[in-house]
Amino acid sequence: MDSIENILRDLQRFAWPDYVAFVAMFLLCIGIGIYFGFMKKSISEDDYMLGGRKMLVVPIAFSLVASFISGITLLGLPTEVYSYGIQYLYVSFGVIGMGIVMGVFYLPVFHDLNITSTYEYLEVRFDRRLRLFGSIMFAIMNVAYLPIVIYVPALAFNQVTGIGVHTITPIVCIICVFYTSMGGLKAVVWTDVVQAVSMLGALALVAIKGSMDIGGASVVVERAWNSNRLEAPDLSIDPTVRHTFWCLFLGGIVYWTQTNAVSQNMIQRYLSLPTLADARKALVIFCVGVLILMALCGYNGLLIYATYQNCDPLTTKLAKARDQLLPLFVMDTLGELPGMTGLFIAGVFSAALSSLSTCLNSMSAVVLEDFVKPYVKKPLSSRATNWVMRLVVVGIGALCVALVYVVEHMGTVLQLTMSLESITNGPLFGIFTIGIFMPWISGNSAILGGCVGVVVMSWVSLNAQWAIASGAIRYQTKPLNVDQCSYSFNAALVSSAANATHLHGPSAEDIFPLYRISYMWYTTLGASVTIIVALLSTLFFSTNDPNGVDPVLLTPCIRKFFKSDSHERKIDVPLQHKLRSDEVAL
Repeated sequence: MDSIENILRDLQRFAWPDYVAFVAMFLLCIGIGIYFGFMKKSISEDDYMLGGRKMLVVPIAFSLVASFISGITLLGLPTEVYSYGIQYLYVSFGVIGMGIVMGVFYLPVFHDLNITSTYEYLEVRFDRRLRLFGSIMFAIMNVAYLPIVIYVPALAFNQVTGIGVHTITPIVCIICVFYTSMGGLKAVVWTDVVQAVSMLGALALVAIKGSMDIGGASVVVERAWNSNRLEAPDLSIDPTVRHTFWCLFLGGIVYWTQTNAVSQNMIQRYLSLPTLADARKALVIFCVGVLILMALCGYNGLLIYATYQNCDPLTTKLAKARDQLLPLFVMDTLGELPGMTGLFIAGVFSAALSSLSTCLNSMSAVVLEDFVKPYVKKPLSSRATNWVMRLVVVGIGALCVALVYVVEHMGTVLQLTMSLESITNGPLFGIFTIGIFMPWISGNSAILGGCVGVVVMSWVSLNAQWAIASGAIRYQTKPLNVDQCSYSFNAALVSSAANATHLHGPSAEDIFPLYRISYMWYTTLGASVTIIVALLSTLFFSTNDPNGVDPVLLTPCIRKFFKSDSHERKIDVPLQHKLRSDEVAL
C-alpha cells in the first residue's frame, strides 16, 4: 500500500503545458497594462481612478465579480460544502436582497454626488473626522486582507508544483503592481474580465471532468443526499447556530451591502459608469455572476465528497490544509490532461490578482483623496499627483509581499483577518447608514457610535476567535470516513488528535453567549451597536436641523420628507467643480 508521500509525488504533474497556460494568463495581464498605460500620452486623474466615468456596463460587472470572488472564496467554499453541506449556499437569498437594498437606497446617493472616494461623503455629510475615521478603517482592513489574498493561491500552487510560496508571491505581486500602476482602472477592469472568464472556465472544467469520472451528476446528488449534505434551510432563530436561513439572509444582506455598497473597493467600479441606470444594470449582472460562481463552487464541494466519500483526505492529511482540498482534487482529476491543471491554477491566481489589483487601485484613490489632498496647502501638480498614485500602488504591493511571511508563520492569521474584517465593516456600515437615513444625527453622535462599535466588535470577535482556536467552540461536520483508503496513513495520529479535541479545553457552555453568535451576524451587530449608540447620544449632543441637510446626501425615498432650506442642491456642484479641477494631465 502506497504512503501519502508517494501519492503526493505521483500527483504533482505540473508539466510544461501547465506552465504555458499559467504564464500565458500573466503575460496577457501585463499586455493589458502596457496597452492602457501607453495608449495615451497623458492620463487624467479621473481616467486613472474612474476610467473617465465612461466605462461600459458588462466589463464593469465582470470586474465586480472577479474582484469580489477571491482565491480564498474559490478554495474555501468547496471545502465548506464538503465539510458542512449546502446550508451556506442559502446566502444566495442574501445576495439577491443586497441587490435590491443597494440599488434602491445606497447606490443613487453615491452616484449622484460624483465622488472619487466614498469617504468624501462622510466629510460633506458630517465632518472631516468621520472621513478620516472611515479611511483609516479601510486602510487597516486592506493591509490585513491583501497578504492572505495572495498567500492562499500560492499555497495551492505549492501543492501542485512543489515550488515555494515565497518564490511565487513576489512574482505575482510585481506583475499586479505593474499593470495596476501603469494602466489605472481601465487596466484593472479589463484584466478582471480576463480573470473572471478564467475563474468560470476553471470551475466549470473541474465540475464537468470530475462528474464524468464518477458516473455523472446524478451520482454526486445521490451521495450528497445520502450523507445529508443536501438539506432544507435551517429555520432556527437561535443566533448561536453557525448557519441558519435568517443569519444567511438578514446577516447576508447587511454583510454584502456593506462590502458592495460602501467599500471603496467595489463602489469605485459603479462610480466609473456614466449613469445610475448603467450602475444598476452592472449590479444585476454582478448578482447573477456571483450566484453562478457560488453554485459552481458548491457543486464542486459536493463532487469532492462524492469522489472521496470513503477516504477523507483532510482526516488522513493527504491535504495538509483545508484550502488545499480543491487543488488536491484538481491534481487527481485533471492531472492526466496536459495543460488543464495549469488552467485551473491560473484561474485561482486570477481570483487573487483581481482582488489584489482592485485593492491597490482603491488604496491609491483613498490615500490621494483622504490622506494627501486635504492636508496640502496648495493643489498638487500633475507630476506630484502622478507620483502619489503610483507610489501608493508600489508601496502597498511591497508591504503585501513582506506580510506573506507573517501569514505563513501565524496559523491563526486567517481567523484573525476575519475578526479584523468584522471589527471595521459593521461600524463603517452603521455610520454610512446613519448619514443616508438619519439627517438629524450630527458628526459627534456618529463618531461616538463608530468608536463604540469598533470597541464592542473588537471585544466580541477576538474573544470568539480565541474560543474557536482553543477548541471550546467546535462545529459538527457532516459524516466523513477513512474506511476504504487505498494508501497508508498514520491512523494513531488521527485518533489521538480527535481525542485531544474532546478531552482538553473549556466547553461551549463555559463561553459567554455573545462570543458564540454566528459570524454571519457580526456585521449586523457592529452596525446595530453603532446606530443605537449614535441615537442615544443625541440626548447629550446637539442634533442637526434635518431640513438643513442637503437632500442629495439622503437616500431618494426619504428626500421628500426633508426639504432643504435652499431650493438649489448645495453639495454636488462643488464636488463636480473639484473633480473638473483635478483632471490635470499626468
